[in-house]
Amino acid sequence: MKHLFTILIALVALSSFAQKALPAEVIKSIESRIANGYSPSIAIGIIDKDGPQYYLFGSKTAGGQPVNEHTIYEIGSISKTFTGILLAQAVLEEKVKTDDPAQKHLPSTVKLPTKDDKQITLGHLSDHTSALARMPTNFNPKDPANPYADYTVDQMYAFLNGYTLPREIGSKYEYSNLAQGLLGHILALKAGTSYEALMLSKIANPLGMKETKITFDEKMKQNLAMGYSQGVQVSNWDIPTLAGAGAIRSSVHDMLIYLQANMGLKKSKLLPAMQLSQQARHDKVGGGTRVGLGWHISKGAEGDVIWHNGGTGGYRTFVGFVKETGKGVVVLTNSSKGADDLGMHLLNSTAKLIEVKKAALIDIKKAADAQGGDAAWKVYEELKKDQVNKYEFNEDEINTLGYTYLQGGNTKAALALFKINVTEYPKSANAYDSYGEALMNDGQKEAAIENYKKSLELNPGNTNATDMLAKMGVGEGVKIFPVEESVLESYVGVYELAPNFTITITRIGNKLFGQATGQGQFELFPKSETEFFLKVVEARVTFSVKEGKVESMTLFQGGQVLPGKRIK
Repeated sequence: MKHLFTILIALVALSSFAQKALPAEVIKSIESRIANGYSPSIAIGIIDKDGPQYYLFGSKTAGGQPVNEHTIYEIGSISKTFTGILLAQAVLEEKVKTDDPAQKHLPSTVKLPTKDDKQITLGHLSDHTSALARMPTNFNPKDPANPYADYTVDQMYAFLNGYTLPREIGSKYEYSNLAQGLLGHILALKAGTSYEALMLSKIANPLGMKETKITFDEKMKQNLAMGYSQGVQVSNWDIPTLAGAGAIRSSVHDMLIYLQANMGLKKSKLLPAMQLSQQARHDKVGGGTRVGLGWHISKGAEGDVIWHNGGTGGYRTFVGFVKETGKGVVVLTNSSKGADDLGMHLLNSTAKLIEVKKAALIDIKKAADAQGGDAAWKVYEELKKDQVNKYEFNEDEINTLGYTYLQGGNTKAALALFKINVTEYPKSANAYDSYGEALMNDGQKEAAIENYKKSLELNPGNTNATDMLAKMGVGEGVKIFPVEESVLESYVGVYELAPNFTITITRIGNKLFGQATGQGQFELFPKSETEFFLKVVEARVTFSVKEGKVESMTLFQGGQVLPGKRIK
């Protein structure tokens, strides 16, 4: 069962502009990340009253040229803060209002979904309360390595015309690339230009950010840090239709200019719009985090951290600042492994750094690619014997690489990867499920049955394992218990399982969905009228009904029993 979508140090170079030393624990963590294969490079910028400081580690490609403050990275979803500022500027120019229905600024051929006669506003699109899905369901990329490249405006319009909102508009937070991309599209339509041209004319050019664009110029290409995932160089992402959600490329140099302007340390006519974008509009994320126009605002020991992170296929990025301390931080990496903790730690003294371990998957993949599955398994065994180094065996990354091999026809390598996962994660139903699929593809029916049974034992709600066993003549396929829509509707509400952690239950037709604080939506499948199971993780949910009224729900996951009282 697939999870949903989703080196040695080359050089440590400190810019001559860097007058202050990074904290020792941060330097140690960065050096460990690069040495252990987390990323070819990590570029950090800090801005405060003393000006920009650059801390530059690693290289543009594995073993290649060292990065500098002008090296280009894809900043991903940090682009959403640019889109929020563009909206705020349009508001101050009285061209739009945050309360404007988004429908007002779209062609008449597009009919945005409504709910209870309420319309999605531009503000809803920006603060993630539009009730639109994270991604459109008609998003089927021809090239998974560059997934957004062929998604068209017509496809986006077609999805919006046929989409039914699952809940009341403005009622809750759900992070949505679609909503932010649509907002950027609307603002560009209103300006009569492209999103990139609008961003350049309103933000990048006025601030002198010459290295911040969507379309590569020749100099940017020369200075580009190539993206990496699992130690392998990957393609850059092109995001034409949803550009406002994550298409911008930039450098540490330019992003410090951007933060400097946002913090008011650099005089700019954009400051009022930037300040408007930073104003909290709601606190529906949970955990004390609030959301402005694009920006997220979290409590820190020294003051509120106003921040956003980003990621594309081979990049992870972070920007944030604290007004109270007058300090801003940029972290750019050319790897699919994140480094948000570095940025947060530099802005909030109580934020912890992750434990850095050597990425075992890099050595395992090299062996699999060069010599096959048996060699990969031998490398794994050798790494396990190493008592000196600490190796990271990430279940999701191993599973993903296993499916890459399986889909590419390299079944032996896939078998080795999935075998590693069941060895490392013997209590993971998903690991056994994936191993069972590879064994079945390899014609090892009995072994496949054994692993599917083990998966089902660990997660009785694993319908994929049940169905696969039925196909192999073992038992019957999953039967979904029919539940009346009126009963499903009675479960709709918000359930508090812990302080600042809730699960919101919604219904679309005869289907029930849940969404935990700060997480994506998942479907609940009925085993009985009151008991439901999940397919995306090993978990089940039961609802408690007393005197005809639903009072609570209980989540069973990973050996934990988490009751939640209905609060809405």
